[in-house]
Amino acid sequence: MAKWVVDKSHSEISFEVKHMMVSKVRGHFDSYTAEIEAEDLTDLTTATIAFTFDVASINTKSEDRDNHLKSADFFDAEKYPTITFQSKVITKTDDNEFEVTGDLTIKDVTKPVTFEVEYNGKGKNPWGVEVYGFEAEAKINREEFGLTWNAALETGGVLVGKDIKIKAELEVNPAS
Repeated sequence: MAKWVVDKSHSEISFEVKHMMVSKVRGHFDSYTAEIEAEDLTDLTTATIAFTFDVASINTKSEDRDNHLKSADFFDAEKYPTITFQSKVITKTDDNEFEVTGDLTIKDVTKPVTFEVEYNGKGKNPWGVEVYGFEAEAKINREEFGLTWNAALETGGVLVGKDIKIKAELEVNPAS
């Protein structure tokens, strides 16, 4: 099995959630690690994939909101400093499409999550290194992971939606 690394300068893992029932807040984690092993990245069914996110690195472009998300109301970064994902089953669903199902752990709550993954192809960068591109998306209910804080709105509804959409755009290359 070959080891692969995510090129963080050409990748992004982000999330979005409804805000006040009318718009979306988007964010990402500035710090994360990835461990990918596969015989061939064009066939993810041979892969094992693991990600660890540093909760303290959450970034929604609002320092006050980020601090609230790090607090015990949400992620409780002091008590639960990381979020992890570990693949368990990877199936090919079409020519360049896969379902990657694994265990997502947030605040010591572990639930299975399936990412719809599209393989975008491969190429060589200007330094002769072969790179592979992927896009992935999943949706989770944050309340199932103990992220239950919310506030009722005067006009009805709530401040923060339950569903979180997780998106990843990854450029991957061989580990050196």
